[in-house]
Amino acid sequence: MATMLCRGAGLAEALVRKTGSKLLGATAAAKLGQQQQRNLNVHEHISYTLLKDAGIPVPKFGVAKTKAEAQEIAKNLNVKGIVLKAQVLTGGRGKGSFKNGLKGGVKMVDTPEEAADLAGKMIGQYLVTKQTGEAGRICNSVMVTERKFPRKEYYIAVMMERAFAGPVVIASSQGGVNIEDVAAENPDAIHYEPINIMEGITESQAERIAEKLGLGGDKKARTIDMLFRLYDLFVKKDALLIEVNPYAEDTDGNYFCLDAKFRFDDNADFRQKEIFALRDWTQEDGKEVEAAKFNLNYIALDGDIGCLVNGAGLAMATMDIIKLHGGSPANFLDVGGGATAQAVKEAFKIITADPKVHAIMVNIFGGIMRCDVIAEGIVAAAVDLNLKVPIVCRLQGTNVDDAKVLIASSGLKILACDNLDEAARLSVKLSNIVSLARDAKLDVNFEIPL
Repeated sequence: MATMLCRGAGLAEALVRKTGSKLLGATAAAKLGQQQQRNLNVHEHISYTLLKDAGIPVPKFGVAKTKAEAQEIAKNLNVKGIVLKAQVLTGGRGKGSFKNGLKGGVKMVDTPEEAADLAGKMIGQYLVTKQTGEAGRICNSVMVTERKFPRKEYYIAVMMERAFAGPVVIASSQGGVNIEDVAAENPDAIHYEPINIMEGITESQAERIAEKLGLGGDKKARTIDMLFRLYDLFVKKDALLIEVNPYAEDTDGNYFCLDAKFRFDDNADFRQKEIFALRDWTQEDGKEVEAAKFNLNYIALDGDIGCLVNGAGLAMATMDIIKLHGGSPANFLDVGGGATAQAVKEAFKIITADPKVHAIMVNIFGGIMRCDVIAEGIVAAAVDLNLKVPIVCRLQGTNVDDAKVLIASSGLKILACDNLDEAARLSVKLSNIVSLARDAKLDVNFEIPL
């Protein structure tokens, strides 16, 4: 498999979406599209809490980590109907399946006893959805909430959108369903209201959104108040997305947010320490968690050539040229411009933790990042980790001569190439040799120490 180190995950996503179908393929492009940034996602019960604290109505709810807690919460809610929602960070929970055979991560029940029984079958189990893949994600808790019987459902979201150069409110009278389906089948049903970040949402804009939803009178006034509160929450919490689907009217004429999704900007973690302390690391890829500790942008892919690159543009070019020569990248890994030798060493640990990696290609253009720092990290990783896969190293830029001296004097089997095309060709060739040897169970010695 191939592995990469790059800087600028947002740019990476954009480039992958453009080039994925031609070079990287749909699978790699989709994986980068799903996880291109480490922006914070939180569980639904946290979203409910934030909405409630902002004065936005949500159903009664509680969070259970055991079946006994689920029964107690359901009893205390004292409502006619109860909904159990598996707290797993993935879409499509209702259509997912637990590995123990239970179908659906969202269940309707009538009694506390039923709530306890189903919670016991969810907690500690892996939920598999279209987004999680076969591995699934662990369910450590369930949200026990009051069941509402909506007679009309709406979609409302506030998000940062590059196309509008700032925040935009997205609203539709067709809520409760996948908004992407609405956009494809009936784009006129979706209203976009760009917000001037310096002015915030205005009264006229809030009125226009409510009218587009078909609301008037008291319903309009309550929705306008909710929009102001929602946008204020969006700004105060440094959110990238607050999605309410559905915003619903129940049988008594009251309005509630029945489902909510929040996403926060990781660059604001120093301002939002309380929220970021709620990050659930069990819901994230282990290698990506390790990468985050050293400020590395890592995304696992399905190939066999590990790539260590700095800069998103260079990383995408590296991935493409590997693909052009018939290879396949194992990951996206951005070392950034300020990485230390220790961070580079940790990057190698993450790369080589993938058993499918048969070769590693290092492609560094030293601008802010110094080539000799990268070289120090490579040598340290090769020695300390006793690397057994071939390393092809292409370095250009700041302190490149010092880097070449470090590599040459290390006495390690690191193959140096000045030409990017040749480095990619050699990486693919070596990866294929290792792959064939492993398949044939042959002992091909690519150990780094001489």
